[in-house]
Amino acid sequence: MSHSGAQGSIGSHSVIGLRNHKIYLYEYENFQGRRMDLFGECRNLCEKGMERIGSIRVEIGPWVGYEQQNMTGEMFILEKGEYPRWDTWSNSYRCDRIMSIRPLRMDPQDHKICLYECANFEGRKMEVCDEDIPSLWSYGFQDRVASIQVTGGTWVGYQYPGYRGYQYMLEMGPFKHWNEWGAHHPQIQSIRRVRDMQTHRRGCFEMTA
Repeated sequence: MSHSGAQGSIGSHSVIGLRNHKIYLYEYENFQGRRMDLFGECRNLCEKGMERIGSIRVEIGPWVGYEQQNMTGEMFILEKGEYPRWDTWSNSYRCDRIMSIRPLRMDPQDHKICLYECANFEGRKMEVCDEDIPSLWSYGFQDRVASIQVTGGTWVGYQYPGYRGYQYMLEMGPFKHWNEWGAHHPQIQSIRRVRDMQTHRRGCFEMTA
């Protein structure tokens, strides 16, 4: 499959809209073991001496982590907050490793996205402005989303309703085909806005003093 669309977005979004990002990666669960502090992208965490990531603390976000090096494979959206073990950032429960990571561009304008049933922006369409949609079923989209136009903000699409399953990063721009957001199938069933703060906890918790 092609990652050309996703790779293109990395280059064009690498500087614009990025503030002072900060993330702490820990070797073991519950913020134990060696710690790596990152302020920008890292295409190969192994090369930096981190063979495994057991827990994550996002000080200033958001970020996106990838299963494989060079920003490929399954994606994990990391907003401000604490992730004490791998299943607090992975909803597919298929993969427990992060090999590369980058900060996410945050656009100041309102969130706006248009979903299309067919590739090349054809077929039935649905426009969403400044809201999260836990299930596209109620809007008549059973599971097929084959192309997307993002005209405002940064979004994340999920394979299943309720923000579960594979996560797909949707930054500003056109996605003519589902391969361009890193999917193998045109299946998205819920979408939400990416913001500075964690809005859907997904099993994460705040540490108390």
